[in-house]
Parts: sequence; structure tokens; C-alpha cells
Amino acid sequence: MHAHIPTVWQALLIALIAIAAVIPVVKILRRLGYSGWWAVLTPISPFNIIGLWVLAYARWPDRRQ
Repeated sequence: MHAHIPTVWQALLIALIAIAAVIPVVKILRRLGYSGWWAVLTPISPFNIIGLWVLAYARWPDRRQ
């Protein structure tokens, strides 16, 4: 069995979906005071799940001040 090589259009679609997932994560991370560069890990499944758990239990800034 041979590996499936994505066409240019498939690769472009995958890249657009990844970018669409990363942009809102960058905004959320910046509002929380973290570096937006952590969002690069968003498209990688094990890392995004671990990141969600870390954020869920992290100390969040108090916006009521």
C-alpha cells in the first residue's frame, strides 16, 4: 500500500483550517497574558488537549478591577 500524497488544494485547505484554529487561540492566550506563540501547538492533537487542561487550571487574570 502506498502513502496518499495530498494535492495542492487539499494541502491548502488543511493549512486554512489550521490557521482558522490558531487565530482565536492567539487572541485568547494574549488576553490571558501568555505568549501567542503557544497557539502554534493548536493543530497538534496531543498538545492542544494538554494545553486546554493547563489553561483550565491556570490562574486567570481578574478583569473586575
